[in-house]
Amino acid sequence: MKKTYKIDVDCAACAGKMEAAAAKTEGVREANVNFMTLKMKIDFEDGADIDAVMKNVVKNCRKADSDCSIEI
Repeated sequence: MKKTYKIDVDCAACAGKMEAAAAKTEGVREANVNFMTLKMKIDFEDGADIDAVMKNVVKNCRKADSDCSIEI
């Protein structure tokens, strides 16, 4: 399942850090961050608990860039 989330990030480099952190999260098949549109697209693994995975995505992204946010 694919979902799109609105994000807030200050620079393209930070968006890249968010993308890498999200992609490494268990339950995420693929993550794409577009700095220009301030959107993150997540492709979840089959059977993943989306709410639990997104909590981990937010936590991992904040570790990569403490100023970023994701609207869930």
